[in-house]
Amino acid sequence: MVASNAGEMAVLSSEEMVYNVVLRQAALVKKELKSRGDLDVKPDVVLPGTLNLLSEAYDRCGEVCAEYAKTFYLGTLLMTPERRRAIWAIYVWCRRTDELVDGPNASHITPTALDRWEARLEDLFQGRPFDMMDAALADTVGKFPVDIQPFKDMIEGMRMDLRKSRYQNFDELYLYCYYVAGTVGLMSVPVMGIAPESQASMESVYNAALALGIANQLTNILRDVGEDARRGRVYLPQDELVLAGLSDDDIFAGKVTDKWRSFMKNQIKRARMFFDEAEKGVTELSAASRWPVWASLLLYRQILDEIEANDYNNFTKRAYVRKTKKIVALPVAYAKSLISPTSREPSLLEKT
Repeated sequence: MVASNAGEMAVLSSEEMVYNVVLRQAALVKKELKSRGDLDVKPDVVLPGTLNLLSEAYDRCGEVCAEYAKTFYLGTLLMTPERRRAIWAIYVWCRRTDELVDGPNASHITPTALDRWEARLEDLFQGRPFDMMDAALADTVGKFPVDIQPFKDMIEGMRMDLRKSRYQNFDELYLYCYYVAGTVGLMSVPVMGIAPESQASMESVYNAALALGIANQLTNILRDVGEDARRGRVYLPQDELVLAGLSDDDIFAGKVTDKWRSFMKNQIKRARMFFDEAEKGVTELSAASRWPVWASLLLYRQILDEIEANDYNNFTKRAYVRKTKKIVALPVAYAKSLISPTSREPSLLEKT
């Protein structure tokens, strides 16, 4: 809430609320840059007997990343060892958080359990990890200028999943997408680093990272419409369904109609707009960090192409990128990762 000129309280939109988090994270990184002159990791302060435990913790995080995110994992191998291990630790924490509400024990998860998970998060940020995986993340946040707020916000997204199964408009859906996926970009940029030659503002780089998370989650939603409907969930803006002449009943019926195709075309168009926004920031990342991000962006965007190829049947067909297309996308992503901020073509907006 903010005070208006008339002295009344105005409600911030979801995008405005999220942008405040972006500004906070960007300010934190700027502070680190000012005090240290760069974003290299802080030197280790290792207690006797803990070095091997930390190494084992990071290795285990790498194994989990390799098992569940093979393409992304391959891209991280080009990063410096410190950044690579830190990204693995963040990935594993995010996966563990997501599995609280989507994993095999999801039916037993309560708001109290999420409160306990958040308390564990606060402890590890204070250097008091609960287990091996927490230890890897605790070490990471001690080395890089990572803010706790995006992590807390992801947990809030899990709370939202427990209490909410409909979204009245895109503003509500945007906030959910930020909580469960946009946060990942804000967590990752301080670790991935920004190219020394980048002239982009810190805020614009973080906005692009946020956009990639939003785009990925919107793509997940469009891919999983049928699967979510079978769980009684509809992650689509209710007001836009009404405007398209559709309702939840149409989704539960699972029939592809002209109205559904038209609705889906607009939803896919929006997701692609977020991917386009995300592209602007990938080039600004440090050279060694670009490949995994480009790979993720290109492969996820192709899921939208597959939904179209399935004639918008996301009720009974699950769109996925075939292995052959993944193999083709990886060298394309690598080639794009070689483009530095100073060598890319400026956009029309930048030229004016």
